[in-house]
Amino acid sequence: MPIGAAPGSWTGLRACLILMLGAGMICATALAAPPAQNRSGVPQTQTAAAHPANYVEADTCALCHEEQVKEFATNPHQKMALMPGDVPGVTCENCHGPGQAHIDGGGDITKIFSPLKASAKDVDAKCLSCHSKDHPDFLRGPHAKGGVSCISCHSVHGGAQLMPSLRVAALLGSTASSTTNSKEREHLLKAPQPVLCFQCHADIKAFFNMPVHHKVPEGLILCTDCHDVHGTFEKSNLRSRVDSNLICTKCHTEKQGPFVYEHTPIKGEGCLGCHTPHGSQNARLLNMPSINTLCNQCHSPVGAGSVHGQGPGSAEILPCTSCHTYIHGSNLNVAFIR
Repeated sequence: MPIGAAPGSWTGLRACLILMLGAGMICATALAAPPAQNRSGVPQTQTAAAHPANYVEADTCALCHEEQVKEFATNPHQKMALMPGDVPGVTCENCHGPGQAHIDGGGDITKIFSPLKASAKDVDAKCLSCHSKDHPDFLRGPHAKGGVSCISCHSVHGGAQLMPSLRVAALLGSTASSTTNSKEREHLLKAPQPVLCFQCHADIKAFFNMPVHHKVPEGLILCTDCHDVHGTFEKSNLRSRVDSNLICTKCHTEKQGPFVYEHTPIKGEGCLGCHTPHGSQNARLLNMPSINTLCNQCHSPVGAGSVHGQGPGSAEILPCTSCHTYIHGSNLNVAFIR
């Protein structure tokens, strides 16, 4: 304070405080402002980090790979440009790796990751780097162990690459449409179900030619309604991890129970103890043409006694279920009689 100045006159200090306050407000405003956007819609802070020397933009890839990027604008993988990944703001190179060496080598395929040239194990590892949370059991499933990679079923660059309608009809034995299904587009399937599955599981396809079968070829049921193709802890990639019967009873709800009197084989062997799941020449998908023969596997012999003995009520004339109506379980009678 200058000599002779009036007490309380702190002019210099006040000016300094005002200057500091103004500078603080300017800094706070700058920090709160969103990062500037560039033409691609990716924040500049990400763009600077997104394109180091060995990375190129997707537009550069499109110069040679026009066919692959033709439908990529509507591809679910397009969202990788907005997701935090190895390189933010990059789509093609998040899967294929940096492309500069590939370009400098005149398209040398050894300078970039190509799923078509890579092993199934490497392809699966690349896909699971993003999809491991969705498919945590894939590597323990029969598809992964059998060398069936992700790109065996999925068309990564585009939507469903559906087969011509005549080819689909020939595989299904019916007149099927080749119109792209929204679910197929979403999951990038190479062909619709069940055509895609039948390409490998021809032995299972034969069951659906049986006179009695689940309506899979007709499109009313999908293979993935019962099977999780990406792996489970169950046999045949069945979806249920608690009770395999739940796969059947989610549709056949009247058989679910719980019942006062349970039919023991259902709890022990499950539905497959009496029924075959895909198709059969027997009514109700039974494992045997005769209901009595099927029952006698456990209830043998039943020919003795007045009830099951020879006569008008003989077990050789009437099926067991004529009397034991509630064979899946009953709330009224321990013998499952009406």
